[in-house]
Amino acid sequence: MRFDPQLAEFRFGYGLSPDVAPPASVDAMMTRLTGPDRMAQRFPIEGFDQFRIQLMGAAQDLRDRRRKERTPEANTALIEGMKELRKTARMGKIEAMGRHLARRSRTDDALRERLVAFWADHFTARGKAGVEKFASSAHVESTIRPHVAGRFEDMLIASTTSPLMITYLDQQQSVGPNSPRALKTPKDDGLNENLAREVMELHTLGVGGPYTQDDVRQLAELLTGLTFEIRNGTKFRKDYAEPGAETVLGRSYGGTDDPNLRDIHAALRDLARHPATARHIAHKLAVHFVADAPDQDLVDRLAARFEETGGDLAAVTRALLEHPASWAAPMGNIRPPFAYVSTVVRALAPDPARLHPDGAKPFIRQLEANLSRMGQPYEEPNGPDGWPESDAAWLTPQGIAARLQWALIAPRQLLGDDLPDPRDFVLKTLGPRADERLKFAAGAAESRRDGLGVILASPAFQRS
Repeated sequence: MRFDPQLAEFRFGYGLSPDVAPPASVDAMMTRLTGPDRMAQRFPIEGFDQFRIQLMGAAQDLRDRRRKERTPEANTALIEGMKELRKTARMGKIEAMGRHLARRSRTDDALRERLVAFWADHFTARGKAGVEKFASSAHVESTIRPHVAGRFEDMLIASTTSPLMITYLDQQQSVGPNSPRALKTPKDDGLNENLAREVMELHTLGVGGPYTQDDVRQLAELLTGLTFEIRNGTKFRKDYAEPGAETVLGRSYGGTDDPNLRDIHAALRDLARHPATARHIAHKLAVHFVADAPDQDLVDRLAARFEETGGDLAAVTRALLEHPASWAAPMGNIRPPFAYVSTVVRALAPDPARLHPDGAKPFIRQLEANLSRMGQPYEEPNGPDGWPESDAAWLTPQGIAARLQWALIAPRQLLGDDLPDPRDFVLKTLGPRADERLKFAAGAAESRRDGLGVILASPAFQRS
């Protein structure tokens, strides 16, 4: 393997920055990844518990008041109060978007930011209604980010039992058919298999994995009791839990007179360590970071390292960085819109204050609409399978046109009139990946704005 510092930034990060030196080696990248999370400290994003207490709790207070008082005043207070809470939550979402961009543009640990994005997409969850619709960043901060260099099973447990995942996949409505709750109130919602199916199909074993519909149902029955309360967060309700043992992939869980979360955790740990999970995760990592059709030996090596280490994600990431195929493959993967925007922001290196809603309204407040036009509404994937990985999904005429239009306006929005010389910019941000035609076009442009737009819209900026 021949380490390439610049390729490391493009393939495993968000491109080159004029202010941040690229890593010198795989060891340097891993040292940063497993060390302190400096960007999270510098550009903080609130965690889910804070979001739950401050916003979801306030919304619940309003609903409780209306239910208790049953007066026009209480109803008006609910309507007006929810408007204000949604406004606050929406502003928090925009602020978090700016801080994600600030982290990506200023970090010397870009691999961590890429891994956070990868795993957040792997474990896609989003709110359905009210202020919860704006909770995705808080969820990722609490559930995904702490585990990207830890053990896969810990991330799986954190995600599966997280409040946002529970509500996203309707787990709070799942009641064991023979549970005390069902026997007492038969009209209550019955067993819901959504979470069990996605855990097996998307999060662990993969589509076509070695499980049956009966395994899905058995896991769904084991998950009954797992629920969420706004006041208390994740909760296990024994009266919702299906009595008796459940058998998943030939192994028995539970069956005592004391159903609890430990039984669920045990099943999730076994699923996390399954060889099919290792192969599923290995293939997804190779596709995401290297190519839509990755080198089979790379996939095999990642799967083997996953199995050897029991899902140690730092070890798996090192195996990805150390494999020759990770450095030999051409830069072919198309960056999804938010990753592309992140690469542009990193290259332009604006003052982070311009990434705050109050600091650069023309940029950050318009970015949501621009991302939608590019084909990736911010934090709004269509389903639990997240955003597509295939390049074809992003190579649409509308999406490409939106990127080109945005590339022309972004430099001035981020830097004002103090634009860099395109001839210098192309060398600093693309290095040897800037071919002669692009360098000529950058120098021949009628203005700095046009020259920068040509560079930022080029295939070299679009691919990793």
